[in-house]
Amino acid sequence: MTQTTPDVAVIRMYAPREQIYAREARGTFARWRWLCVWLTQLAFYGLPWLHWNGRQAVLFDLAARKFYLWGLVLWPQDLIYLAALLIICALSLFLFTAVAGRVWCGFACPQTVYTEIFMWIERQFEGERSARRRLDRQPWGAAKLLRKGGKHLAWLLFALWTGFTFVAYFTPLHTLAGSSVSLSLGPWETFWVLFYSVATYGNAGWMREQVCRYMCPYARFQSSMFDQDTLIVSYDARRGEPRAPLARARQQDSKASGSCIDCSLCVQVCPTGIDIRNGLQYDCISCAACVDACDSVMDKIGAPRGLVRFTTSRSMQPQAVQQALAPRLLRPRVLVYVALLALVTAAVGWTMLQRSPLKLDVIRDRGVMAREVADGQIENSFRLQFMHTEEQTRRYRISVHGLNGLTLVTPAELLLEPASTRSVPVTVRLAPGQGVHGAKRISFRLVAVDAADGPVQVEEKAMFFIPR
Repeated sequence: MTQTTPDVAVIRMYAPREQIYAREARGTFARWRWLCVWLTQLAFYGLPWLHWNGRQAVLFDLAARKFYLWGLVLWPQDLIYLAALLIICALSLFLFTAVAGRVWCGFACPQTVYTEIFMWIERQFEGERSARRRLDRQPWGAAKLLRKGGKHLAWLLFALWTGFTFVAYFTPLHTLAGSSVSLSLGPWETFWVLFYSVATYGNAGWMREQVCRYMCPYARFQSSMFDQDTLIVSYDARRGEPRAPLARARQQDSKASGSCIDCSLCVQVCPTGIDIRNGLQYDCISCAACVDACDSVMDKIGAPRGLVRFTTSRSMQPQAVQQALAPRLLRPRVLVYVALLALVTAAVGWTMLQRSPLKLDVIRDRGVMAREVADGQIENSFRLQFMHTEEQTRRYRISVHGLNGLTLVTPAELLLEPASTRSVPVTVRLAPGQGVHGAKRISFRLVAVDAADGPVQVEEKAMFFIPR
């Protein structure tokens, strides 16, 4: 008697990755995509080289706890502006998504931008799509090793330069460059240069579409911001189906076949490897490479463009009535996003314009209580904490107000260095018989003596104690 083993079914929880050999797309949207690559990278790599008032124009100096943005100097107390900037970025992303889907992902996302650059480098060493496929099937030899090694060396050099530039936003560029040449980089600079370089090399060179599919959270919740009037890359099935190769389509009646000749170019140029003809998929990053590919094919066969195009789900429905685009875009959701974005941006801009270049905190000297001195005057001691955000030296005059007979015993003028903080002890006295016992509200006022461009002053309240 024989015993049979039941069949075992293996269920894979994760599909193995299939290598994507994306074909280079040429057309209107490809030019727009490369324009975004140039603009973003010129800004990223160029800003650390710009100078303002004898320093780096954009520098987040964590060691000194100062953030320089051209003529603006921000301190840790100004992190509210960072929160406002994040709100503006979030509202902008919501607005762009509501209007044109994942257009940010397809044209300006760092993952897309660096993947585009790395793919361009790959094409320079290994050739176009078919040549890369043949090269990967070939056994290892000198020619293959030279091409693959050259590509990865170029990737690593570009990634290292990217990591170096990233750290240059936090450590002055010239200091960082000098330390790199002399091999004296600090541990933190070394860590972040290597970390950002490895992240760029891995994400843009190896993982590519896997980042968009599995790591990016935006792909998971972006559908919640879509509606029937959001512009998305779509395949017009009513016009394209049934598909037929060009030779067969020309032999058949024009009504028996659609405009799609099943050339699969839209799949070959897709950086995430999807077939847009299967409908909207979360893998689609709206780069519109398939639009350029399909339009080029339509031009060659003499058919109208737009078989694959940016359009709305409502327009693709069988009963859809063609309407003007502007009314569909200016719908309530979009108008709300625009209003909120304008309101927050205007509020932040107004706050920045009204921002005082001097901040003052008054702290009571806990080591010296209120006391009566020899001539009957009441004396209180304070410590004034100054934060001077201007990048020029200022002379300020200190005065105290709130009670009759208040006088400032310590020097009434002080000099504040550019973008500096300073703590100054001050002593305030009250003439005899000028107040009853208890806590009285007073205020310290600072006025710039040498402010030629308008009055610069700040006032801060404090409590003056009169003992029994």
